[in-house]
Amino acid sequence: MRIRVFNSAEALADAAADEVEGWLRIITGRRTIGLSGGSTPRRAYELLAERRMGWADVEGWLTDERHVPPNHEDCNAGMIRRALFDHVPATLHEVPWEEAQGAAVSYENTLRRILPPGGNGRPQPGLVLLGVGEDGHTASLFPGSPALEERERDFIATKVDGRGWRFTATIPLLTRARRTLFVASGRRKAEIVAQILEGDVDLPAARVSRSSRDPLWLLDADAASALDEFS
Repeated sequence: MRIRVFNSAEALADAAADEVEGWLRIITGRRTIGLSGGSTPRRAYELLAERRMGWADVEGWLTDERHVPPNHEDCNAGMIRRALFDHVPATLHEVPWEEAQGAAVSYENTLRRILPPGGNGRPQPGLVLLGVGEDGHTASLFPGSPALEERERDFIATKVDGRGWRFTATIPLLTRARRTLFVASGRRKAEIVAQILEGDVDLPAARVSRSSRDPLWLLDADAASALDEFS
């Protein structure tokens, strides 16, 4: 696991854009990126939209989504589309707006089609970009959720207390990624980041990070302020 810390949220977003661009420039075969919602990823997507590179064969997919219509203000796909995919000739695969369980099955089939098979024959993501919530969740894998114990499915619908239906990539799919990029900014994330990176916790983001093949954490100084090495 690697950790990089930046002086500002803007520098962090620029570094995240650099990581995605660098990955897409060197990777061969299917060029796929798993994308999350959130304000820090959004700024990285806006910066990526300004990068001159070969976008035509890039396929983006969602690590998680809310069960809302495509034009809803809370729709992750809508944010990602406006920030990036409306400006570059790449393809964004969105979760269909239909009954939750059926939509999850449909999207899981989409992922089987666009993600190349890994060594075990199951879909293997390329680069996946993930955020971290103040409760330690990542994607829509929340503490205490039954979704954390899913081992057979790669993408599911799960009902979250107080949040309604969510769609999420499962731990098996996320940890098969060739590279996993975590981004976190702000002092409100400092304590949970320290617990995940320096503690012995079973939080969703910690579970994904520990089991990932190549995890890289990008933090601004505020998010890193509770870490022993950077405090």
